[in-house]
Amino acid sequence: MSSRTALRSLARTTVLVALATTLLTGCVQAVPLQPADNANDPACADVIVRLPDTVADKPKRETTAQATGAWGDPAAVLLHCGVTVPGPTTDTCIALNGVDWIADESEAAEDTYRYTTYGRDPAVEVVINADPDTGGVSGTTALIDLTSAVQVVPATSACLAPGDVIE
Repeated sequence: MSSRTALRSLARTTVLVALATTLLTGCVQAVPLQPADNANDPACADVIVRLPDTVADKPKRETTAQATGAWGDPAAVLLHCGVTVPGPTTDTCIALNGVDWIADESEAAEDTYRYTTYGRDPAVEVVINADPDTGGVSGTTALIDLTSAVQVVPATSACLAPGDVIE
């Protein structure tokens, strides 16, 4: 084989590899997110390494920020570790598999729900698209799927019901 033929073959191979790489990486873009204020808390690293490969049957995606997670294409579940730890609240609290979540339903009209762990520091926030027409998921299913990762942050308090504080 002449050096000229070898160079042409190498050039073709390089172009094909570059094209294949471009096509493959172009299909799977990272989800652009911003890190939470306390994303550098070491406990967030413990949460992130335990995130499941699927949540509510949606595959995990790469993200652009520390201590975050995303599932689905388009992303139906977004996670941020290191958000502000919520204090006492009258907002709805949901207890699922040993994790208390404060529910923010202020964007329910848009089928978007925000849940923040209660009684854990750092706190974890999960934003869920529940619109089935756009690939949304069940909030309960998503939170249950994230339980084992979130439980690595020890609970120091729990939600109380009115009957727990009224004598």
